[in-house]
Amino acid sequence: MNHTSLPFFPVSALLLLSLSLSGCGESSNPPTAAAGASVNATVMTVQNSQQPIVSNAPGNVVAEQQAQIASRLTGFISAINVQEGQSVVAGQRLFTVDPSEVQGQLSQAQAGLAQAEAALADAKNDYTRFGTLYKEEAIPKQQWDKVRLQYQVAQQQSAAARAAANSAGAQMRYATLTAPFAGVVTQKLANVGDLATPGKPVLVIENPAKLQVQTSVPAEIFGHLKLGDSVSLQLDGSEHSTAINGKIARLVSAADPVTHSYLVKIDLPSGHLYKSGMYVRVGFASGERTGIRVPQAAVLDRVGIIGVFVVDANQIAQFRMVRTGATTNGQVEIQAGLSAGERIVTSGNATLQSGDKVVSSGSGNV
Repeated sequence: MNHTSLPFFPVSALLLLSLSLSGCGESSNPPTAAAGASVNATVMTVQNSQQPIVSNAPGNVVAEQQAQIASRLTGFISAINVQEGQSVVAGQRLFTVDPSEVQGQLSQAQAGLAQAEAALADAKNDYTRFGTLYKEEAIPKQQWDKVRLQYQVAQQQSAAARAAANSAGAQMRYATLTAPFAGVVTQKLANVGDLATPGKPVLVIENPAKLQVQTSVPAEIFGHLKLGDSVSLQLDGSEHSTAINGKIARLVSAADPVTHSYLVKIDLPSGHLYKSGMYVRVGFASGERTGIRVPQAAVLDRVGIIGVFVVDANQIAQFRMVRTGATTNGQVEIQAGLSAGERIVTSGNATLQSGDKVVSSGSGNV
């Protein structure tokens, strides 16, 4: 009797088929994402506003009062009494040059002065004595003229010797250099034992009480500037630092022959925290345009991405990358990434994550 052969299915295939069939009667809806947290935050609506058109130029902070301290003598430096960064007062000793050579010159000049004064005293005695004899007609006029001439020469030689001694004494005073004004030592350009020569600076001091920003601008910007104009200043390389306002103090109308740019000096406001040597971005307003500005607190840096949290109609926050411009008076220019009418989180966003629901604690326009 013939039996029809049944097809053979591996056990694993039968198991998969069984599981597939058993699942046909169950719901196949995809799983839903977990709901975000609820966060209390302040939400504001973005609006267009008139913003200044700003032309930026690099600048640096410099001391208006600065001095390079050099010796007027040639000699080896025997002592340096200050260090870089040290504050000094006017008249404070800075460094000393070995005065051995000048001391020899002074001694020689003083000896010459003593000799000249002795000769003058002798000539004066002759002048007095022979003057009496001449009045009494006891000596001829020719002899009297010779005595009188010797006295005049002695006076001139004494004056010359005194000037030489005074000059040598002044040179001795130059052996010790003092601060011409109160300030801070910013550079030390030599060490004890180095040879100091006239015109070669040993120290540089600045007065930190009076700082300015100096920048150079092209002719098209320079032509619109006036003394007293307000300009924005922001530390270069610090995009989110708060800008401050300075005032143009000096406009140098002679252009640089190489760059053809013009020097502009800007006074810093009182209470500033800038230091000499800092680099600054200087903003010159040259008109207005329509744009968007948001509070600085609304702009966040999340793992190197600059953005803001945008809130949709369902109060769900999503982090969105934006391109920022200048920061002025706590307001950041948004160059791309936001449109007027959108709502953003301006506070309470420190721990906010995309997908969180925002429970608004305030509203308004920005």
